[in-house]
Amino acid sequence: MNKQELVEAVAKKLDSSKAHAGDVVDLFFSTSGIIAGELKKGGKVQITGFGNFETRKRAARMGRNPRTGKAISIKASVNPVFRAGKGLKDLVNKKK
Repeated sequence: MNKQELVEAVAKKLDSSKAHAGDVVDLFFSTSGIIAGELKKGGKVQITGFGNFETRKRAARMGRNPRTGKAISIKASVNPVFRAGKGLKDLVNKKK
């Protein structure tokens, strides 16, 4: 499912226009949305039964350029991650 299909599904569930559903989807999932804003502040978004959106720090490290084999340094970074909750895991694995 891509973003447009998600917007259509939300519009159908809410019995509203696609424009309104698009605004709802963007409210949560755009780069200026609620989830991204909270992660940018260093926070965590916990949705019980679904999962957690959080950030993890990656330390600086040495890597190799695959083309030349030369050693390169990779800068430290902060990456967003999603960790599925028990309810979502059970649903995907078809447990009841």
